[in-house]
Amino acid sequence: MTAALAGTAGYAKEKPNIVYILADDLGYSEIGPYGQKLIETPNLDRLAKDGMVFTQHYCGSPVSAPSRGVLLTGRHTGHAFVRGNHEWGERGEVWNFAKAVQDPGLEGQYPLPDSIRTLAEYLKDAGYATGLVGKWGLGAPNSEGLPNRQGFDFFYGYVCQRQAHTYYPKHLWRNEEKVWLDNDLIVPGTKLDPGADPLDPASYKKFTQKQFSAELFIQEAEGFIDRSKDQPFFLYFASTLPHLALQAPKEWIDKYVAKFGDEKPYLGKEGYFPARYPHATYAAMVSYLDYQVGEIIKKLKETGEYENTLIIFSSDNGYAYNAGCDPAWFNGFAPFVTTYGWGKGFVHEGGIRVPMIASWPGHVKPGTVSDHISVFYDVLPTLCEVAGMKAPKETDGISFLPELLGKKKQADHEFLYWEFPEYNGQQAVRIGNWKALRLDMQKGNTEIQLFDLATDTKEQNNVAASHQDIVQKALGIMKNEHRKAALERFYIKAIDQ
Repeated sequence: MTAALAGTAGYAKEKPNIVYILADDLGYSEIGPYGQKLIETPNLDRLAKDGMVFTQHYCGSPVSAPSRGVLLTGRHTGHAFVRGNHEWGERGEVWNFAKAVQDPGLEGQYPLPDSIRTLAEYLKDAGYATGLVGKWGLGAPNSEGLPNRQGFDFFYGYVCQRQAHTYYPKHLWRNEEKVWLDNDLIVPGTKLDPGADPLDPASYKKFTQKQFSAELFIQEAEGFIDRSKDQPFFLYFASTLPHLALQAPKEWIDKYVAKFGDEKPYLGKEGYFPARYPHATYAAMVSYLDYQVGEIIKKLKETGEYENTLIIFSSDNGYAYNAGCDPAWFNGFAPFVTTYGWGKGFVHEGGIRVPMIASWPGHVKPGTVSDHISVFYDVLPTLCEVAGMKAPKETDGISFLPELLGKKKQADHEFLYWEFPEYNGQQAVRIGNWKALRLDMQKGNTEIQLFDLATDTKEQNNVAASHQDIVQKALGIMKNEHRKAALERFYIKAIDQ
């Protein structure tokens, strides 16, 4: 038992289970606990009512793979191995979707080295059964970066984040075995048939196949809980929802068509797949994510494990903005800017500030709201402490378990740090309410912008000129926290020349 847990009312002698649910591209305000009005999320609303909502939680990076790497290794992107979405293109036609379906050598991303230990490996050391259901993105078939070689006893889902661009895939993976599904191969980017009526829902029929991956994920997660209930377990449920493409079961879409009325179709001009009712479909996807949360909680209660389970819900990065996704229509970006350059792919608040809800009966006080500033690299030390073990020295994180338990001795970060070599190269530092940014670094830019988040969450008023002391402090952090990446692909021109 950890010192933080000692004396906590109702603490069970056995170690608590941990369920970490990660949404994909979910914007800060796209669920009810963060102010969403159009999309219904009753299970997340209930989770928030039963637990704690964090208002200032940050992901590890503004895109998928590096953010997940930060989550699982506890290292920020100045120290991490994976710092961007590395599709490992030197292998061949990795973006040829059909070829990659047939050839595992074209699937997956550049692998996380076996020498870097993950959260799953630490929890295994603490006696936990470890399972991952959903999207991986940190390795490829036959590489050291596969989930089963990175600490997970069980894996089911997409190894490759490119293959996750359809919810009706031709195959998924169970551990290291390829599992073929009863779906036709419809390659992302496929358009309506020539001459098809874009207003006729029947024209979109081929984009809905037989086996919906999100439904399969729930079944596999429930199976893992059933198999693991006799020992402490860690379930990392990495949902692909609501990442594009716009796809959801018909009955879920129909619900929102009835609610929103008719709308202009998305014809696929920006990629992925066409959708007859894009707003209704996106809302259906977020609601189906909420349904997944509810089903996991239901299974925990059925097995008698709910009372002894810490549940954390978050998102890998901020909102998307293309291919039929319309965050402005849902006001799902509030209180941040919604246009391109301010959400996913960028270290502005809309790209990296994400929802986080935590629930743990008897430990987390119901209905609480926390303004504690936290980040993905805090999750590893937090969950290590929950499991009764010390966090590794290699982590950049600080456990937020005291905050969860309502203790007064919660340590705070002196600063948070991000770097991102893609989208022209970026750095960001948060110091209290100050947010320092450097953009266009692959073009040689080194100018620092500074914003006061206490009054300017949209990052519109650059006050660097009048606060050079803060600028210099941020510059020092940017220099000290950056280590040259192991892979040249992740070099940033302005600081790695």
